Amino acid sequence: MLVVMQPNASSADIDRVCEEITRQGFKPLPLPGEVRTAIGLLGDDAKVDWSYIEGLPGVSSVLIVQKPFRQASREWKPETTIVEIAPGVRFGGTDVPVVAGPCSVESEQQILAAARQVKAAGGSALRGGAFKPRSSPYAFQGLGKQGLELLALARAETGLAIVTEAMDERGADMVAEYADCIQIGARNMQNYSLLRHVGTLRKPVLLKRGMAATINDLLLSAEYILAEGNPNVILCERGVRTFDSATRNLFDLTAVPVVQKLSHLPIVADPSHGTGLRDKVTPMARAAVAAGADGILVEMHPTPDRALSDGAQSLYPDQFGELVKQLRTIAAAIGRSVTAPSGA
Repeated sequence: MLVVMQPNASSADIDRVCEEITRQGFKPLPLPGEVRTAIGLLGDDAKVDWSYIEGLPGVSSVLIVQKPFRQASREWKPETTIVEIAPGVRFGGTDVPVVAGPCSVESEQQILAAARQVKAAGGSALRGGAFKPRSSPYAFQGLGKQGLELLALARAETGLAIVTEAMDERGADMVAEYADCIQIGARNMQNYSLLRHVGTLRKPVLLKRGMAATINDLLLSAEYILAEGNPNVILCERGVRTFDSATRNLFDLTAVPVVQKLSHLPIVADPSHGTGLRDKVTPMARAAVAAGADGILVEMHPTPDRALSDGAQSLYPDQFGELVKQLRTIAAAIGRSVTAPSGA
């Protein structure tokens, strides 16, 4: 439920509505706007005496939010949320940040080389897994805390923001300490205890769509983070499982405009996991920007043929540089621009 206040409502009027919502046993969430304030109600609003609230001074109307994902919906917040993960790196506006780097952090030499190449090509953030969920328990699982320390070293040298994945609550605490944005991978999209925990950390979260998740599922998962008081959620389309083996996944670019109509949260696209094939990454990244994605997440490795994970879908540095040039042209054609790297 949303209580929409009149444009001339006083702070005392707003406080009175919040007090009444609290008195009825619910939590009020004021949402100041450019013209007027709305007050969200968190909880089972079927039990609210909304007719009494509607009669309070300064109240314009009471709206019932129909979507199950309340705080993530445009009914709750009509304007698009801008999520800033580091100074100048914003998702949801006219700028389109490019986040790139290897699937996993393998060594100091590798991640520093990758960071330099990402910045030189025009990327604005560095991705790289310190913790890696793998299908096989015998595959490379990442360097853990050492990997986070190496990512921090790369940020100190290049100024790039850091995006890296957390697999559990303890790991999320560590990632929050070292990185600028906590990534929740596809396998953990419905790990609700982890979602609640990252919601309490107040760190920007990049939430990937699960391999068999609907858009409704994705937005409900985002709701878990929002419900804990963290508004800084970036959604990510990374492909879903399908019957066709021609590509690793089905890269669902229709999710971009669909999500943007349903939700105020920004959505980025990951064509690397979406296709799983290096030669498909560039065309699908171009298509994602043309479709209106609020950012691109792509895998790039200094030497993909020697990568410890996902080498087959990782771009070579020169391919990544050419991709960024092409994305600038496409973004300009639709009235947007690729975010310039810090210090550029």
